[in-house]
Amino acid sequence: VQLQASGGGLVQAGGSLRLSCAFSGRTFSSYHMGWFRQAPGKEREFVAAIIRSRGNTYADSVKGRFTISRDNAKNTVYLQMNSLKPEDTVVYYCAADPRFGVPIDYMYWGQGTQVTVSS
Repeated sequence: VQLQASGGGLVQAGGSLRLSCAFSGRTFSSYHMGWFRQAPGKEREFVAAIIRSRGNTYADSVKGRFTISRDNAKNTVYLQMNSLKPEDTVVYYCAADPRFGVPIDYMYWGQGTQVTVSS
């Protein structure tokens, strides 16, 4: 499995960005998909996930502002980020896992994409 994240960049506070993660190598629809983020020197933080047969979940810090979605025809998962705040400035990673049940740790990870929100 390969994951390729894109869409990061520089945006002003209150603005929006949409991250994309292209999936290849296996059957995309069989995988849970998640977005995480990590600041330098800090632990990786869960952002959002689409869990097969259970739907979407979000971290409290992004609930109401971020939306995760997937397009199985394009083998892509998205993270629409609205009302961005300076504290959203970190590197974002997409992840995939095929195992039954809610993933505790994801099996596959993409490279990060930097999001910078200016105040």
